[in-house]
Amino acid sequence: MRAVYLDNNATTRVDPAVVEAMIPLFTEHFGNASSMHSFGAAVSGTLKTARQRMQSLLGAEFDHEIVWTAGGTESDNTALLSAIETQGGRSEIVTTAVEHPAILNLCAWLEKSRGTKVHYIGVDSRGRLDIEAYRRALSPRTAIASVMWANNETGTIFPVETLADLAHEAGALFHTDAVQAVGKIPMDLKTSEIDLLSLSGHKLHAPKGIGALYVRKGVRLRPMIRGGHQERGRRAGTENAPGIVGLGMAAALAEAHLGEENTRVRALRDRLEKGLLHRIGNAFVTGDVDHRLPNTANIAFEYVEGEGILLLLNKAGIAASSGSACTSGSLEPSHVLRAMKVPYTAAHGAIRFSLSRDNTEADVDQVLEAMPPIIAQLRALSPFWAKEGGADRAFQPSYV
Repeated sequence: MRAVYLDNNATTRVDPAVVEAMIPLFTEHFGNASSMHSFGAAVSGTLKTARQRMQSLLGAEFDHEIVWTAGGTESDNTALLSAIETQGGRSEIVTTAVEHPAILNLCAWLEKSRGTKVHYIGVDSRGRLDIEAYRRALSPRTAIASVMWANNETGTIFPVETLADLAHEAGALFHTDAVQAVGKIPMDLKTSEIDLLSLSGHKLHAPKGIGALYVRKGVRLRPMIRGGHQERGRRAGTENAPGIVGLGMAAALAEAHLGEENTRVRALRDRLEKGLLHRIGNAFVTGDVDHRLPNTANIAFEYVEGEGILLLLNKAGIAASSGSACTSGSLEPSHVLRAMKVPYTAAHGAIRFSLSRDNTEADVDQVLEAMPPIIAQLRALSPFWAKEGGADRAFQPSYV
C-alpha cells in the first residue's frame, strides 16, 4: 500500500537538498558564528547567505530585517509582546477570531494576566474578515493589529496589505502570522506597510525548531529572549546554525518552486476537490474558494465524524487532518469553522487535505478511490444520516 501524505499544513518533509546543505554544519563547519577564528567565520558566512535567501523570498528590503527564531510561535509571541511594551500609551490588540492558537492563546493570557483589551474580529461564512469591524476596532489605544496572511485550516487568504494600511492610519503596528503563506504565494514586503511577519521552517520543507521574524527597518523590537548579542541584540542565544542554513536553502527552493505551487499543485488540489464532490454527496468546500492558498482543500462531509474519517484514511495509507479537535471524550468543531458558522452536522466531518510539491496524480487517485467507501461506511453507522433518509443529495448550504 502506497503512503500518501496530504497533511503538509501540519508539517512538510525536509527536502533532501536542505538536509545536504545542513550536514556540513554538524561536521566540518561546527564553529560558533560569534567566534573570531576561521571556524566561526565560516559559519557566520553561511548564516549571512541564509539571511539573504530569506530576504529574497519575502521581498524584504534589507537582510538584517530577518531575525532567526525557534519557530512561528516564538515569532508571534515576540511580535505581540514587543508591541505592547514599545508602543507607549497604547495597550490594545486587534486580531481575528480565526487565528492560530499561537496568537489566540497569547491574547487570552494577556487579557487574564495583564488586563489587555483584545478585539477579536469575526469572519463571514466563507472565512472572510469583517473589514468594517476591523476598521472600527482600530483606535489611538491600539498597539498592534495581528491578522494571519492565510488561514491554516481553510487556506483563506486575508488582504493583509490593506489591513496594514488601515492599522498605520490609526498609528498602530501591523503583524501577520504568515506561517502557512510563506513559500506558497508571492510576497514583496518592501512595497507593503507590514511591520512584522512570522514564519516557520517546517511548513516549507525545512526542519522543525527553526523560524524567523521579519522586522521592518525602523520598527522597535523588545527582545523576548535576553542574553548575548546575537541577532543584533534582538534574539539572544547561540545561533542554530544547521537549522538556519536549512531554512535558507528551503527559502531558495520555495522561491524557485513558487510557479509550480500555483500551477501544478493548485491543479492537483482542484482535481482532488472536484473528484470528491462528484463522488460523494452532502459535502462542500469550506473557506473562500476564490482567494485561498493553492495547496489547501478543507471539505466538510455531513453526518460523519472527522476522527472516524482520519482513522480509516490512515488504514488506507493516507494522512490528512481534521477540522475538529478531540478534547477528553468530546469532539468539538474547530474554532475556525465555528466562527464561520458551519453547521455542526458538517463541521464535525471537516477534513483538511494540504498538498505540496511532493504530491502526484497517483496520490490524488488513491484518495479518490478510498474516500467514497469510507464515507459510506461511516454514514451507515450515523443516526443523523438515517434520520435524513440515508440518500446522497447535492448540498447547497444557505450560508455559502
